[in-house]
Amino acid sequence: MSHPLEPLSALEVSRAVATLAGAGKLTPTTRVVSVMLKEPPKAAVHAGTGWDALPREAAAVLFDNATNSCFEAELNLTTEALTAFKHVPGVQPTMTIDEQVECEAAVLNSPAFADALRRHYGITDTKLVMVDIWSAGYYGNAEERGMRLARPLCFVRSDPTDNGYARPIEGIRPVVDLNAMKVIRVEEFGPWPLPPESCNYAADRVPDKRADIKPLAITQPDGPGFTLDGNSISWQKWNMVIGFNAREGLTLHHIRYRDGGRDRSILYRASMTEMVVPYADPNPTQVRKNAFDVGEYGMGMCANSLRLGCDCLGYIQYLDAHLCDSRGKPLKIENAICIHEEDYGILWKHTDRRLPDAPEVRRSRRLVISSISTVENYEYGFFWYFYQDGNIQFEIKLTGILSLGATNPGEKPPFGTMIAPQVYAPSHQHFFNVRLDFDIDGTANTVQRIDVTPDPIDESNPYENAFRARATALETESHARGNLHLETARTWKVINPHVRNAVGEPVGYKFFPGDNCFPFASENAWWRKRAGFVNHHVWVTPFNESEKYAAGDYPNQSTGGDGLVKWTAADRPVADTDVVFWYTFGHTHIPRPEDYPVMPTAYIGFLLKPNGFFDLNPANDVPPSEPAKKSLTTCCH
Repeated sequence: MSHPLEPLSALEVSRAVATLAGAGKLTPTTRVVSVMLKEPPKAAVHAGTGWDALPREAAAVLFDNATNSCFEAELNLTTEALTAFKHVPGVQPTMTIDEQVECEAAVLNSPAFADALRRHYGITDTKLVMVDIWSAGYYGNAEERGMRLARPLCFVRSDPTDNGYARPIEGIRPVVDLNAMKVIRVEEFGPWPLPPESCNYAADRVPDKRADIKPLAITQPDGPGFTLDGNSISWQKWNMVIGFNAREGLTLHHIRYRDGGRDRSILYRASMTEMVVPYADPNPTQVRKNAFDVGEYGMGMCANSLRLGCDCLGYIQYLDAHLCDSRGKPLKIENAICIHEEDYGILWKHTDRRLPDAPEVRRSRRLVISSISTVENYEYGFFWYFYQDGNIQFEIKLTGILSLGATNPGEKPPFGTMIAPQVYAPSHQHFFNVRLDFDIDGTANTVQRIDVTPDPIDESNPYENAFRARATALETESHARGNLHLETARTWKVINPHVRNAVGEPVGYKFFPGDNCFPFASENAWWRKRAGFVNHHVWVTPFNESEKYAAGDYPNQSTGGDGLVKWTAADRPVADTDVVFWYTFGHTHIPRPEDYPVMPTAYIGFLLKPNGFFDLNPANDVPPSEPAKKSLTTCCH
């Protein structure tokens, strides 16, 4: 019996497309934006029985270029029937992978672009021009409302295999009508010379590579410690389902931990719902660089095919992603998801000088589930870590190439960093939003805000050292909106008030934020109106299966006010109910020359720790490792 939250198979995606075609919903001008699993009711999944009787369903988003119209469809794949179909007026869905390729061709074949290129740079052949599709966004220009647009960034390679990003075309930005797939105008902002130098990162273009790298082997002679059944995975005491879709990319479902002979639920669904990358330069070429990489591009559609020994190291198993292109043809991303185990140093240790067998030490091992996506110049790695002591960690790894601008000789723009002659990198921020649908031992949960504060200086605190953690139960959506507060070491805890642990307290998990930041742009900036989820680090909503994306279903060219901002305005109760915890976290990137030509990885994320969920250390039963044979050097850290 397969788990009902398994993602759609290749056959099911093809069946969905065939059902849409059979119902007359696919025309020569229709693009299939996405086809993904329509998840069954949560109660049916938690029941744990009767899964085979649940129908397999799909949800699809379609877009018709001829009528500039978006449609949503629901399909029963068991009966091959179209069960719902509706027009969604006034929205632009995610740009498809096909449109990215076609947009580049439209720019390179445009007479208007060729003319501007010749006048500004004396270039008469576009073969060395590289075009990155960028969303057009919205900036109050009413005449563009309702159009499906892109505003690409362009670069010039010095040869066909050169790093094109080293030579940005600063003064020219074409605007492309994606429905007609043609350049409707070329915006010209003044003359800037091309940067004079190339700078490469490819192995065959880098001289004097290091010669002192020794082999590092990771072996598991008995195979991995996890088992896969389709997309369902079991590892030691953990069980979950690994999902994937065109928009969110990697998702996790029905996460449980086996404790005392029973599977205890922790998280029902975990996903990254949106991200936005706003830039600091107010000048006309750079100011509109505000990418919503999930809702505008589709993180799953941008996923890499991972390679053993490069993206993942050790005993690896992979899962493919089964999607379709915008014309409904099957699209398989091989090795889209990587699964492996890692040693993670000491799990716990204690030395008692009174005991003959001291010290007692256990090594930590973690399960890693990861995926990496390339959105034009940037790479984003999404890594979920599961630990033997019940911890869950999410980490985003940021690498790739900075989005660069050109300068005039001797010029030093104030809104970025000079990183090469006549090349600068604008300062920018990355904001991510993660949706955590908690089900701590059931669906009736409450979120508490935990602040650590000192006690008053009075007769009960004569040495002035007392402090304590104070919990505030969050009752409504407006009450739950919150931000980090370093002064009180603020964390959040999700509890089930109806289930008690060995000391009579509600079972729970605590949320520990990692590095974070606040947006520097004004709340009146257009990108902030569209990305209202950055207004608070934490949001809490009651579960609603239709509320999945922090900036709303269709952020592409939206005018703002959708998603979390809109939903939480209802100020619904969130205590002792099925709650969803949303976390916004950001990385402020002030570039440096060492980030060029390719950026070393930066890390950002958060940690979930059991806090009263278990009666004692759940890793107390991990057996000791076999002592290693003596070598030239030994280390147990």
